[in-house]
Amino acid sequence: MTKSFDKSRLPSRHVSVGPERAPHRSYYYAMGLTEEEIARPFVGIASAGNDSAPCNTTLDAQADIARGGVEQGGGMPRRFNTITVTDGIAMGHQGMKSSLVSREVIADSIELSVRGHCYDALLGFAGCDKSLPGMMMAMLRLNVPSIFVYGGSILPGRFQDRDVTVVDVFEVVGKHAAGSCPLSEVEALEKVACPGHGACGGQFTANTMACVGEAIGLSMPNSNMAPAPYSTRDQVAHAAGVQLMDILASNIRPRDICTREAFENAARIVAATGGSTNAALHLPAMAHEAGIEFDLFDVAETFKTTPYMADLKPGGRYVAKDMHEAGGVYMLMKSLLAEGFLHGDCLTVTGRTLAENIDEITWNPDQKVIYDAKAPITPTGGVVGLKGSLAPEGAIVKVAGMERLQFRGPARCFDREEDAFAAVEARDIADGSVIVIRYEGPKGGPGMREMLSTTAALYGQGMGERVALITDGRFSGATRGFCIGHVGPEAAVGGPIGLIEDGDVIAIDAEAGSIELEVDRELLEKRRQIWKPPATDYGAGALWRFASNVGPAYKGAVTHPGGKEEKHCYADI
Repeated sequence: MTKSFDKSRLPSRHVSVGPERAPHRSYYYAMGLTEEEIARPFVGIASAGNDSAPCNTTLDAQADIARGGVEQGGGMPRRFNTITVTDGIAMGHQGMKSSLVSREVIADSIELSVRGHCYDALLGFAGCDKSLPGMMMAMLRLNVPSIFVYGGSILPGRFQDRDVTVVDVFEVVGKHAAGSCPLSEVEALEKVACPGHGACGGQFTANTMACVGEAIGLSMPNSNMAPAPYSTRDQVAHAAGVQLMDILASNIRPRDICTREAFENAARIVAATGGSTNAALHLPAMAHEAGIEFDLFDVAETFKTTPYMADLKPGGRYVAKDMHEAGGVYMLMKSLLAEGFLHGDCLTVTGRTLAENIDEITWNPDQKVIYDAKAPITPTGGVVGLKGSLAPEGAIVKVAGMERLQFRGPARCFDREEDAFAAVEARDIADGSVIVIRYEGPKGGPGMREMLSTTAALYGQGMGERVALITDGRFSGATRGFCIGHVGPEAAVGGPIGLIEDGDVIAIDAEAGSIELEVDRELLEKRRQIWKPPATDYGAGALWRFASNVGPAYKGAVTHPGGKEEKHCYADI
């Protein structure tokens, strides 16, 4: 044990100090703790580990390794688990309605466990899409000293002498439906695309938010891109436990780290890596927990001036393993900082500033994954915000790897994803169409489903560049093509997307940042007068509760008033 702590100002004093806490201490003695161990700070180690999917299967083991680091630093680790909903398995059916809702449940469950047991610090391990922002949202909500650890990505599979990911499997479904590949190819690919433990390997939502963890300062430098099977993940877990005790001793809290400038840094990294459009939902939600105004338009404004620098799938050629071997997120940030794109004075969990951490990195000119900010892949980011008559509250599109940045065509409307997917499978979509999938927003879904099954099927059929798709739902970070999500206001609350009729012309310009419905205002108003809000399919349970409380997508689809309205901060109880 390297240091001692005075518990008189720590939350755990409420369950471990004084004669009145003898009943509480009896439980700790029952678990084998000694008097000296009960006198240490109690550190919550939250793990999203489970057997649901390979994203999560190594997390519990990593969390257990972190125990040793916490103990070495003078703390008493208390591990607990939270849920996940794994998007790759929930995709393409009603299960996807649970995905975004799980982000709130994860944050809530961590908050309640920490509050109930009066933990003094928090170490979080997550591996799949919503568990990453959910974990970081809880850290910002509780504001106890915290470190976020990503479980690591999966290694790429090999098929027909090329690297593949799960996205190739989604897309081969479209190829098979189009009659351009036999079922035997689908079956062969599905068996090799995901060769082991870890989250999806491209710059999809999990890896995007893992990059955010480092850029925003809540993760250890260059810790998150190492693949799950690498032994270095164990070293990261142990080091995070040790470091957490250092920042507890210094009382460095998440809100000291995650300032508005840090959120701008995080948005830069999303755009520079061609990351998931879901980051434009999760960054505002995280900021909301800290009482910071940082909505979709703030994210998009940062995207506008950020060079696209990392050649990562789905728009590029490489996966997270390659990014790690090229030098990681900090290699990319070194170039961004040198060109003035980052706020280098932001504090991080190392106790040093971002610039001080970056100063320890040496640029690797021999790697092929990360371009220099002076000579990027494209001069503006891989993700773009849109606004216009069709989306007064904004929308988002990933343009990384796209050649066509303008699209204009007639609408083909569907009121749920299943109907759109059936039309795609039946090849009942005309070239030049703008597919509209609505009533899939936060309230209308409810749950704001991702549309990867539909977009991947389009790409598999060779239609990916010949149609556009807009939705008030979301897209997977693995989606590619002209796909616009988060359209707001959503259809379920009377947004313009709910008033579109088949044949209406929609014009999208990702360079100008516009999305327009070319329908006369008077005609649109007539449609509005006869429009009626649809009834949700859910009259009870978690999805009903979410639909009843959730706010608009451009503010993060959050379900409570946030840091600005809190009466006290948990860390100060």
